[in-house]
Amino acid sequence: MSKFTAIVLSGGTGKRMQSDIPKQYLILKDKPVLAHSLLAFEESNVDDIVIVCGAGDEEFIRKEFVQKYGLSKVSAVCAGGAERYDSVYNGLKACSDSDYVLIHDGARPYLTVEVIQRNMDEAVKYGAVVTAVKSLDTVKIADDEGFVTSTPDRKNVYLMQTPQSFKYELAFDCYDKYIKETAKGTAVKATDDAQVVEMYSDVKVKLIEGDYSNIKITVPKDLER
Repeated sequence: MSKFTAIVLSGGTGKRMQSDIPKQYLILKDKPVLAHSLLAFEESNVDDIVIVCGAGDEEFIRKEFVQKYGLSKVSAVCAGGAERYDSVYNGLKACSDSDYVLIHDGARPYLTVEVIQRNMDEAVKYGAVVTAVKSLDTVKIADDEGFVTSTPDRKNVYLMQTPQSFKYELAFDCYDKYIKETAKGTAVKATDDAQVVEMYSDVKVKLIEGDYSNIKITVPKDLER
């Protein structure tokens, strides 16, 4: 049987939320934002959960989330790094004998068990999958001065979400190369996990169906919505 590990990233500072409290700790429907996705993974078929939090928050996470909400699947709580990619790498290193990893942003509280299961099933088939939804709006590509240069066909434009799921060895090897290249100052900045895999392997990344409600809490309006 393959082992699936969810790596939940919870190290953001929430500057754009205009709050002294990190966005993942803000209350949404009587629970912190972070608790919602953790509970979804707890209810799902993943085998264990690794929580990556801000350095110094480890005991707070264990007490206020793991213990309070009875998260029996949490196998590790570890500190993140200065950048998101550092946090993902730390999370990967905290995994134990994992065959597949589902990397999820803790600021996406409306994750469903159905989306998690879809990630698990498709990751086994393809080795690298990303949750996404089709763009409902027309997208324009612009130059540095703000002038339109092209209009891609909307049916081929997707908005990325998380989880993004991979074979463990694939994710670890690609992130290991990316971290080393970044340290040398030769890496192209990646904006999601799929891009790291795209840059450092020849594995094609498969888009799988997400959910339009699976939004990321980034600004105050997101929390109100």
